Amino acid sequence: MSRLESDAATAGPQGLPKVPVPPLKQTLDTYLKCVRHLVKDEQFRKTEAIVEKFGAPGGLGQVLQKKLLERRDKTENWVYDYWLEDMYLSNRLALPVNSSPAMVFPKQTFKDQKDALRYAARLVGGVLEYKALIDTRALPVEFARGQLAGTPLCMKQYCRLFTSYRYPGLKTDALAVRANAASAASEHIIVACKNQFFALDVVTDSKPLSEAEILSQLEKTASMAGNAQERFPPFGLLTSDGRTEWARARDILAKDQTNMDSLALIESCLCVLCLDEASGTKATDTERALLMLHGGGWEKNGANRWYDKSMQFVVGMDGICGVVCEHSAFEGVVLVQCSEHLIKHIAGTATEAVKPASGRKLPAPRRLLWKCNAQIQGLFVGSRERMQRLVKNLDMDVFTFKGYGKEFIKKQKMSPDAFVQVALQLAFFKCSGKLVSTYESASIRRFRDGRVDNIRSATVEALAFVKSMTDERSPHTETEKMKRLRDALSAQTNYTIAAITGMAIDNHLLGLLKSAKELNMERPEIFCDETYLASNRFILSTSQVPTAVEMFCCYGPVVHNGYGACYNPQPDHIVFCVSSFWESTQTSSAVFVKALNEGLLEIRDLCDASATAAATKMAAGGQGG
Repeated sequence: MSRLESDAATAGPQGLPKVPVPPLKQTLDTYLKCVRHLVKDEQFRKTEAIVEKFGAPGGLGQVLQKKLLERRDKTENWVYDYWLEDMYLSNRLALPVNSSPAMVFPKQTFKDQKDALRYAARLVGGVLEYKALIDTRALPVEFARGQLAGTPLCMKQYCRLFTSYRYPGLKTDALAVRANAASAASEHIIVACKNQFFALDVVTDSKPLSEAEILSQLEKTASMAGNAQERFPPFGLLTSDGRTEWARARDILAKDQTNMDSLALIESCLCVLCLDEASGTKATDTERALLMLHGGGWEKNGANRWYDKSMQFVVGMDGICGVVCEHSAFEGVVLVQCSEHLIKHIAGTATEAVKPASGRKLPAPRRLLWKCNAQIQGLFVGSRERMQRLVKNLDMDVFTFKGYGKEFIKKQKMSPDAFVQVALQLAFFKCSGKLVSTYESASIRRFRDGRVDNIRSATVEALAFVKSMTDERSPHTETEKMKRLRDALSAQTNYTIAAITGMAIDNHLLGLLKSAKELNMERPEIFCDETYLASNRFILSTSQVPTAVEMFCCYGPVVHNGYGACYNPQPDHIVFCVSSFWESTQTSSAVFVKALNEGLLEIRDLCDASATAAATKMAAGGQGG
């Protein structure tokens, strides 16, 4: 199935430039600089020779560069499809934990089930309001913040929030985006409750349901879900499996028309609303993050999900709420903007008296029906075991650093994002005595259809700084450490600017590799080299996901021996969600968090000492004048 895109989708500001193709020599030089200090000398010399040969006049690199430049002329965005397939669609790992991030909403206190359903109804009302803004192109165009602020950004990702669906495939998945979704006279959501699925119309005769009507329909749904005689096995569990396993299972399900009808309703819904049972766990930040990412496993709410759908809103009867998103359709910032709108909508309607439901006749919620046989029953057993393994393996630590926040960092005339990235490098070095290939997502929405490229934060300058902070044998002066900190921040900022202006190396190298494949060439030596392979195993996978309301984002690591580190800088504190896998002896989220806390305090002390020294020097200079 090919990737479908809505012709009607807004592309944001007209006249956005196309993503550039960086000069070949620039990318190859930067690549060598990025890996030089991360591999052994002997390995680097080998890599250097391979890169030189690849980039030589008349060499293979120039042939592939020419093909990429031709592709740029012919397409809206030369890297989009390459990146989408490489980053998401060809990845065979299960979506929960490995791919789908979650946003954890503020903890709620529900008096009873009706109170929880009222919250859910307000949430769905907010979704309908937000979708109407997208459909009528009434969302204001966003402008870049941070580095190079003020540039208009592509808005196209918003059009995929409620219209996209990821179909599992045997070798590669397909992202489908419904065209003309705005004109649909009748829209529905899927409600998951007690592992059962219900289709609920939220637009009838072209008119959205009021929140009172949605509440009434949700009460009917919850009542139907409580009927044990009509319960089907937990079909949502199959979507939590590896992509190839789920693709095979879906092919088996699709042989029966009843199952096809149910699948069609799920695959065309606006979103999934998961009404979760109380989890029975203490609602710490860490526990809430785990429950959003995987539902606590099949024994709790892990099967009360449909992971292929782009937006799954979770409302737990114990007040644990949030949203899980299928990541291939859009980035975290789009998820944040939508989530903030919903939280504000819920807060704004919480005090309003519930208006009585209108007298109009609404179609009853429809239970999705399934046909099950011995073969399908067998599939549940495998999916259940693999999900439990995933749940037991995830080591998550949500840590709120209270020593200071972005206001302190800004007072040092430093970039909060660069500062946190350098602190993460220091924490990793404290844990392992080395730096490793690091991924930080950088938005390239300044360009048409722009998604992300990678900021490689493990710079030579960061290594020099972390060594100065940890080397007890040859102590460095505060002045030397401070200089190295500023050098590291400067290197991080420069790379960030390169990335957001389309001049980073990862998308470019991927484009050259894909071009060779399209020309039916053997995989070029540069891409078989151990240095290249290691440089693409991101042991530290990071992203800044700032929010204006009280919530936080979390995700799992991208390699078995790695860390996921999502951070949310606030004025006087920073929320970190650090994840790793228990099975790896090389990682521990608690150990990393301890090192991170230490490092952040040490950098603050360094800044304070430097400021004091500067003030003393100025005072002395003033007296001597």
